[in-house]
Amino acid sequence: MPTLLDPPITRPRLQTRPRPLPALELPAVSFFGRTLDEYARFFALDVAALRGLSVLDVAAGPSSFTAEACRRGIDAVAVDPQYSKSGYALSEQITRDYDAMFAQIRAKRRLFKLKSFSSLEAAEEDRRTAAQRFVSDFETHAVHGRYVAAALPRLPFFDGTFDLVLCAHLLFIYAQQFDFEWHLAACRELARVSTAEVRIHPIVGADGRLYPELERLRRELLARGVTSRVQRTDYEFFAGSTSTLILNPQQDA
Repeated sequence: MPTLLDPPITRPRLQTRPRPLPALELPAVSFFGRTLDEYARFFALDVAALRGLSVLDVAAGPSSFTAEACRRGIDAVAVDPQYSKSGYALSEQITRDYDAMFAQIRAKRRLFKLKSFSSLEAAEEDRRTAAQRFVSDFETHAVHGRYVAAALPRLPFFDGTFDLVLCAHLLFIYAQQFDFEWHLAACRELARVSTAEVRIHPIVGADGRLYPELERLRRELLARGVTSRVQRTDYEFFAGSTSTLILNPQQDA
């Protein structure tokens, strides 16, 4: 029988793994957008320095970046396969996709951070404001070539058409829908139409985890004359979305 002088019995502590984050359910690419201010934060853009430059926003959805950028003297163009539709049809799609996306955001709160917004309601209002600006600008300027209906991995532009190419919330987030070869082809196409730089954000999947083939992708791109680096950004809304992939095509490659 143990006495008070005996050393205490220690029981082994059970090791517990952190609960995995839930994943967004993304059976199809959502028609979802953001403002220029949010673009500037997660892409780490100096908006004033872009004045007079040509910028392409790929898979832009109903983002207001292009509308706001053009007002600031930036020669911005947006690309999305949904732009073949009318403004009215896009408005209906925005209603459906936004309602579905924000229902998921509220249900899977652990996947989202509120570092840049005071509340989920404020984040929702910001994104819906972006969509309203987009629809208004689309109805006025689609006929002027500001909005182009096209999809990766093939873009209807000449080599080196744009000074800067942006692509948000398509690559990597939809890794379950698009395989590695598609991602490689998409990155090469983004690099082809840029004279200097491509920025892709974020570099995580729908579960907030780093794209597992990222290093392989970077090696394959380097072998084809496209250098790359990962840049941290002082922004996080979707869990894990704290970095941007930057591609630099070598024009003499």
